[in-house]
Amino acid sequence: MERKQQQNDEMQRRVKELQHQVDELKELVNTLLSVIVEEPDGVHSGAAPTIPGQGMMEVCM
Repeated sequence: MERKQQQNDEMQRRVKELQHQVDELKELVNTLLSVIVEEPDGVHSGAAPTIPGQGMMEVCM
């Protein structure tokens, strides 16, 4: 019975550790996405620059 309790405690500790890592990774991803979508002038409109003579149909990010 004591062994089961130790395993349960270890699993709960591991889940908390993994949740902390997930939270840190979410923050990193949000930061990276902010940097990626930031336009050169610093405006965060999210609009991709248009290239004259080319449609945006085949552009993929």
